[in-house]
Amino acid sequence: MLEEYDFSQGVRGKYAERYAEGTNMVFIAPDLVEIFPDQASVNEALRLFAAAKQVLIDK
Repeated sequence: MLEEYDFSQGVRGKYAERYAEGTNMVFIAPDLVEIFPDQASVNEALRLFAAAKQVLIDK
């Protein structure tokens, strides 16, 4: 690593649009944010849902 880097010719947000197109971003409805405030709670709920669905399929 260099001690210093020159970002004077850099362009802010140059790849922001491409990044936004390529991410797996999901937006939660405002009323659900109180119930699922973070990524971990959303993932846990989805895993429980998937497990319950699998139980029904296996019957």
